[in-house]
Amino acid sequence: MPASAHNAQLYNACITACHACADACDHCAAACLREPELPMLARCITLDMDCAALCRLCASFMARDSEFSAALCHCCAEVCDACAATCAVHAHAHCQHCAEACRRCAQACRQMSA
Repeated sequence: MPASAHNAQLYNACITACHACADACDHCAAACLREPELPMLARCITLDMDCAALCRLCASFMARDSEFSAALCHCCAEVCDACAATCAVHAHAHCQHCAEACRRCAQACRQMSA
């Protein structure tokens, strides 16, 4: 069954947020690996990788109008929240940018899963 116009609009906004978040997480993880305090950034890097992978999976499910999109978006919002909270603790610009992208994605995913 094709997505309604309302669902398509929600999907498009959420897909865009998921892609932006995944890109920010990839950049953050790579930048963290170059920081001198690498051991302190281990959780940040791990969550960046988890979040990027899940965001891309979510975008793919929504693009296919999968019946499981809402459930996956609910999970994605939780991972985005965890990643945002962890990145926000670090002063690096890449961590702060990632935290903001994660917050936007979590919000879009919550709207999608509601």
